[in-house]
Amino acid sequence: MRLKTLCITISTIALLIAVAISFIAQPFVTPIPSTPEEIDTAKLKAHVKYLSTDVHPRSSSNFSNLEKAGQYVFEELKATGAPVEVQEVKVKEKIYKNFIARFGPSTGPLLVIGAHYDADGHSLRNWKPKGMSTPGADDNASGVAGLLELARLLSKKPQSRSIELVAYTLEEDPHFGTQEMGSFRHARSLKESGREVQLMLSIEMIGYFADKANSQDYPAPGMSTLYGDRGNFIALVGNLSNFGVIRRAKAFMLGVSDLPVISCNAPSNLQGIDSSDHMNYWNEGYPALMVTDTAYYRNPHYHRPTDTFDKLDYRRMAQVVQGVYAITQNFH
Repeated sequence: MRLKTLCITISTIALLIAVAISFIAQPFVTPIPSTPEEIDTAKLKAHVKYLSTDVHPRSSSNFSNLEKAGQYVFEELKATGAPVEVQEVKVKEKIYKNFIARFGPSTGPLLVIGAHYDADGHSLRNWKPKGMSTPGADDNASGVAGLLELARLLSKKPQSRSIELVAYTLEEDPHFGTQEMGSFRHARSLKESGREVQLMLSIEMIGYFADKANSQDYPAPGMSTLYGDRGNFIALVGNLSNFGVIRRAKAFMLGVSDLPVISCNAPSNLQGIDSSDHMNYWNEGYPALMVTDTAYYRNPHYHRPTDTFDKLDYRRMAQVVQGVYAITQNFH
């Protein structure tokens, strides 16, 4: 190969790499500043502590505790003054429940923000002592706490756009990926009603952060080169069709605090990309993103008995909520 040809080939490869990085990681998003709302970190912690201790275990196999967790979420949402709908999900003669709080007008393009309130009880069946179950503080009491604090913020003033906050039941195994998921029921109901969904955000684990080197893992080789090896960021995750959506959402989140925000657009078969409730909105053709601390790629307590409330970073969790709130106020 001649030198000139080699140089052209190297230049082409470099260009392709640069394009791929820009598409997958979007490193040059300009923050759109907005005034951050004050978040009550003590309240965030109280929500997480109640869900992970007082009603532990709250998996689908512990129906009574899951009902108590749902009732807690329902009462907290109602306390904001928002109308709250109970959406039933029937599975094997049992009635599980989604809770939908509505803000703003009843018509127009809809913004959906959801978090599941059940915890894993399936993957720990072989743990000793028998019956061991995860408290589910990060997964996903953290997301529910963020959802409840978001409801409080939205209730402080009339909203000019239509917003639904949804607390989902049955996200965890053995229901994940089936029509038994609470988010499947909600997404399908929106589709059947013909409702336009402008954006859906799944708040999935937002409380665990780590600043040490090599504290962050990834599903594919080389991703640490793009994003770093420290688990000190929050991630926005979307599929390949959500390029513009994720770019705008990232700009608003970056504009309210110093919390690093990374984004990833990737094929849905990349491990972890579709591992939450947003998957069911993709399947209905709606734009949807996951807001996450990256779960098992960072948190060693994922789906373990050690996923407890004392291990979470409530200051940075509050910054995540500020970022999501900024999206509700500015995303158009």
